[in-house]
Amino acid sequence: MFGADKGTAASDRLNGKKLNIGIVQARFNADITNALANACKTELLALGVAEKDIDHVTVPGALEVPVALQAMAEKGKYDALIALGCIIRGETYHFELVANESGAGVTRISLDYQLPVANAILTTENLEQAIARQTDKGRDAAQVAVEMANLLESI
Repeated sequence: MFGADKGTAASDRLNGKKLNIGIVQARFNADITNALANACKTELLALGVAEKDIDHVTVPGALEVPVALQAMAEKGKYDALIALGCIIRGETYHFELVANESGAGVTRISLDYQLPVANAILTTENLEQAIARQTDKGRDAAQVAVEMANLLESI
């Protein structure tokens, strides 16, 4: 049937049992990224990922996230990775540089290693927007990582 999903059902894809997940969190804007990480880890546990199967590392900022993701991908032990960070627009071009380069680096890791990488590096205009997104985007990242790990396993 045209358009039919040949993989597992969507609900089955949110089963995190037996998955190993790596998280890389930028420390810059730590109040936001800590909230992202807490929401993400809480959701991973709710989806059945065992606490012992979640590795969480921190890096200085969003530009350092891709190299840590790459190091984790090189290990070959993760079913999915999660990138967490927060970039808030300032008065200079630096925002665009950091947002574009970190995003491109995260995508490159995913494609180079054929490994799902949920990108929850927030790019917002102000602190209020970041606060409004920190919990939902942390949860979303966990769900994306688990669903995509299961999808790729079924393909």
